[in-house]
Amino acid sequence: MLTAEDKKLIQAIWEKVQGHQEDFGAEALQRMFITYPQTKTYFPHFDLSCGSDQIRGHGKKVVNALGNAVKSMDNLSQALSELSNLHAYNLRVDPPCFALQLLSQCFQVVLAVHLGKDYTPEVHCAFDKFLSAVAAVLAEKYR
Repeated sequence: MLTAEDKKLIQAIWEKVQGHQEDFGAEALQRMFITYPQTKTYFPHFDLSCGSDQIRGHGKKVVNALGNAVKSMDNLSQALSELSNLHAYNLRVDPPCFALQLLSQCFQVVLAVHLGKDYTPEVHCAFDKFLSAVAAVLAEKYR
């Protein structure tokens, strides 16, 4: 699914994400909650106020998980197996409830805002394919 050029673009941009995981993750979650308020229902125990410790902490977890996926693009199933198991068997979250597609869109907006001209249409396309692959792998346990 991902070409060698896609992988190269993703890795190059990911280097720019390093050190900003908590900020970018929190901003993506906040954007998702504002743009798609129905997603708030999946986090009933969270303080959803802007900049809350729970939003920042979860945002960092999400972006760190994506970072692990970036490091293992050739074996996403193995890299995300533990996370997939957690959502499928422990948390019992239905795949549509991951809101991954919505969060992916918001994360790409965050990247575009912060990376400016470095977030080219080619990078956007590569990240779109990558995030779709991540979502597919996380939903594998439900098949």
